[in-house]
Amino acid sequence: MYIPDIGLWVIHMYIPDIAGGTRHVVLPLNPAGMACTIEKVLADAKVLVERLKDHDNAAESLIEQTTTLNKQVESMKEVGTGIPGRNQEDFAELQKLASHKPHAILSQENTQIRDLQQENKELWLSLEEHRYTLELIMSKYRKQMLRLLTSKQKLDSAPITTLHQEHSQELQTQVEQICKMARVMRKSVQVDDQEYCQIQEKIAQLELENKELRELASFSKEAFLPENLHQPPHSSK
Repeated sequence: MYIPDIGLWVIHMYIPDIAGGTRHVVLPLNPAGMACTIEKVLADAKVLVERLKDHDNAAESLIEQTTTLNKQVESMKEVGTGIPGRNQEDFAELQKLASHKPHAILSQENTQIRDLQQENKELWLSLEEHRYTLELIMSKYRKQMLRLLTSKQKLDSAPITTLHQEHSQELQTQVEQICKMARVMRKSVQVDDQEYCQIQEKIAQLELENKELRELASFSKEAFLPENLHQPPHSSK
């Protein structure tokens, strides 16, 4: 499993403990300087699990043998009370086996169990030591990464802030230039409107004067025609 906060791959293990339950252990795959030790711990854990399996198998076999022996003893009790001779000897031998063989097997199994418990205890002590060391290493690693990220953010924020201020000043300058151009254009439009009105008034005045001059010229031309010059004036009656 990969943990992005610490950038590390870890494995989860569930190892049986002395009480018969299981215990959850988290181990790193590649911590610096601990690869060989972790591999040894994993190998020891695997051996311990195999031995526990063998112990379970031996216990099951012992239970089966004891059950079979008890059945044989019960059957011999039923049929051996009235039969002397060989059956009595077999019955005595079976009772002897029933009284001695389970104790020897149990004693051997108890010794193996104590050995396994001692190995289990040593293994757990080793795992606890490695876990404490790993937690110490990861704590220092997280502090170092936090310090690096904080310093990096400070270094990165300075040029970004400067660039933002320069960009804001440039935008402000462009806005002021646009406003200035808008005022100049508005003033130019107003001047053009005034000049246009003055020109229209001048044209209308010139057209009026031109019309009057044409009428005067036409009147003068009619007055100085030859037939109008030789025609006598009308006499009044």
